[in-house]
Amino acid sequence: MKTYGLICLLFSMVLTGSISVSAQENYRYDGKNVVLSNGLITRTIHTRGDSIILKGLTLKGSDLNYVGHISPEFGFLLNDIPVTSLSGWKVIGVDPAKDAGKGSGAALRLKGTGPAEGLDLKITYLLYGDLPLIRKYIEFVNRSGSDMKLEAVDSELMKLGFDYVSSWVYHNYARMKHLGPFTGNWDDPVVVIHNTVLRAGIAIGNEAPGVLKRTVYHTTDRNAEAGLTHPGQDFPFRKWLRPGESWQSPPTFIALYNGTDDGYEVLNTVVGEYVRNHMGTRISAIRNKPLFIYNTWNPFRTFVNDSLIREVAKAASECGIQEFIIDDGWQYNAGAETTKKGWGSNYGDWLVDRNKFPGDLSATFDYIRSLGMKPGLWMSIGSATEDASVFQSHPEWFVIDRNGRTGNLHSGQEAGGFYTSCFGTDWFDYIKSVIVNMVRKHGLAYAKLDFSVATSAYVNDPGISGCYATDHPYHRDHAESFIVIYQNVLRLFDELHAEAPDLFIDCTFETAGKLQLQDYAFAKHAEGNWLSNIENPFPTGALRMRQMAWWRSPALPAGSLVIGNLPLDSKNFEVDIKSLIGTLPIILGDPRKLSPEKRASIKKWAEWMTRMQDRYDYMSFRQDLPGFGEPREGSWDGWSRINTDNRKGGIIGVFRHGSNEKSRTVCIERLDPEARYTVLLAPEGKEIAVLTGSQLSSEGFRVDLPEKYDGDIYEISLITDSRQ
Repeated sequence: MKTYGLICLLFSMVLTGSISVSAQENYRYDGKNVVLSNGLITRTIHTRGDSIILKGLTLKGSDLNYVGHISPEFGFLLNDIPVTSLSGWKVIGVDPAKDAGKGSGAALRLKGTGPAEGLDLKITYLLYGDLPLIRKYIEFVNRSGSDMKLEAVDSELMKLGFDYVSSWVYHNYARMKHLGPFTGNWDDPVVVIHNTVLRAGIAIGNEAPGVLKRTVYHTTDRNAEAGLTHPGQDFPFRKWLRPGESWQSPPTFIALYNGTDDGYEVLNTVVGEYVRNHMGTRISAIRNKPLFIYNTWNPFRTFVNDSLIREVAKAASECGIQEFIIDDGWQYNAGAETTKKGWGSNYGDWLVDRNKFPGDLSATFDYIRSLGMKPGLWMSIGSATEDASVFQSHPEWFVIDRNGRTGNLHSGQEAGGFYTSCFGTDWFDYIKSVIVNMVRKHGLAYAKLDFSVATSAYVNDPGISGCYATDHPYHRDHAESFIVIYQNVLRLFDELHAEAPDLFIDCTFETAGKLQLQDYAFAKHAEGNWLSNIENPFPTGALRMRQMAWWRSPALPAGSLVIGNLPLDSKNFEVDIKSLIGTLPIILGDPRKLSPEKRASIKKWAEWMTRMQDRYDYMSFRQDLPGFGEPREGSWDGWSRINTDNRKGGIIGVFRHGSNEKSRTVCIERLDPEARYTVLLAPEGKEIAVLTGSQLSSEGFRVDLPEKYDGDIYEISLITDSRQ
């Protein structure tokens, strides 16, 4: 028991029955206090007069109260007036609450008075089994006879009870450290505040979409806030509520820990388990996860056709590829002759170019399927060029820029015939019908949905964002357009899944809204996120890929991270594929250039990945490898994908990237300490060591890599034969 501290002890006591936790008894209300507890974490909410006060936030076995003496529960602006939980509320009732992620808790119903007159709130708190974590969201209901303007929603608005001088903020996917006042942004789906003196801290998760996330620490006095952006920020949140209308905030969550000097540990344990088993992330929910994907973008760009695709697909299938994605270039618009133009043309109508695919896509897809692969397509989810009939017929479906003209959010330049649609219009129904038709007519199995819809990944001017139209049906003004666009994009994904349950949606970072952005909101509605186009030659490309994966995991599901464009025809591709196995492997390049022997070698890795997924479901897991940090030049790095639910094993990757050290000792945590495991070198399965889980954690085994730029992958397997 190295870094888990008291949390792990409590987990063990729950598992062995020393502590009884009942999902039906995790809250009580005595008329004055709402106490939420699952035996590990306790949240005490005190009602006094017209105030709702967060009185206590504690962890079992600790005397530390994580919040200060008087701490609010929430805050927001209502018609430009600041409102908090500390005044103006009447408790109507407390009801049981549940969610689809096996959470249970309580819903606190409040009636507003004073500045909040006519507003009802329902605040839902959910706890999950044996996790020291509480999820929270707020439903706002306008009971008045006039419109209400809602802004600056802080679902969590607490004052922490420990010293800020000795507290680090782990931000930017909880990978970077900051000291002092902190205001987070879109790259902060989770923030950890770790106090070095107390050896304790709190993880604060924010499930708001894209650029609307706001997480804050110590901007006044030990305040910790999580919710939506405020007026005056680059991308301010606003929601108008008509009389009788309700709106639910994106959830936040808090997780407590103590007994450790390692603030990252909560990500590898509590946060990871919550995200995997309870949050509802799509990649965690689907049974048949993609393991090995090919995409045509590099080197073919938009110059694709049926004969080329058939040649490339045949070679790709011989490499063990499972999903084959045709990127940009297959489509044309009604007002264009063919897709002879390159990138940035023929978007909107999504007609199949019969000059390139004379048998329509169905014939091409049938051939791809005959090779044992699932077919996929690239599409822009919210763009059209001026030759598209949809743009000519419905110009009112497109964003209006700050100058009153039809806008281009993607590049931020004068539109030049390229326009961004607005999801605050009936474009939603149009693009949904296009994608559903692709599934029904052609058997589309994988949709790579791309380009900006709310903000650009490449434009620094916040004025080039959202939609300034005041006559679009689903948003009233520019500030409200952000939440409407995001929520409708996510709803589109849900409705596509309802009509096509097996469709894999790869929503790119450009659609999420900022450079290489992935967050909980998108992970809950789309299975994957194309994070980057890395085209550096070896070894830099492999390093950048591993850096990207390390940076965003384990805060986010590694299986949702789709990182291109490492080419399978690289002479160093074996190290590339070992790097890619740490996330969702997608490869590019021209497989026709590979010899039959090279194709067979790559296929061995594909078959190995399939066996490992069948045995361990490793795609649902990723943890930091002890003693190995951020991938960088002159060092060693690694990752671990151990199934911590059943502890039967998993896989790990270890890499030497220019280090002068030729060998390193590798330790593996989170296995059964009493059980025996065998360590096997992939893909052949050569046995390297047989050790107990305790020995793997404390002693480990030696890895030798004579080459300065190389890596090894290992299977860690629970022994069930006579050697046990």
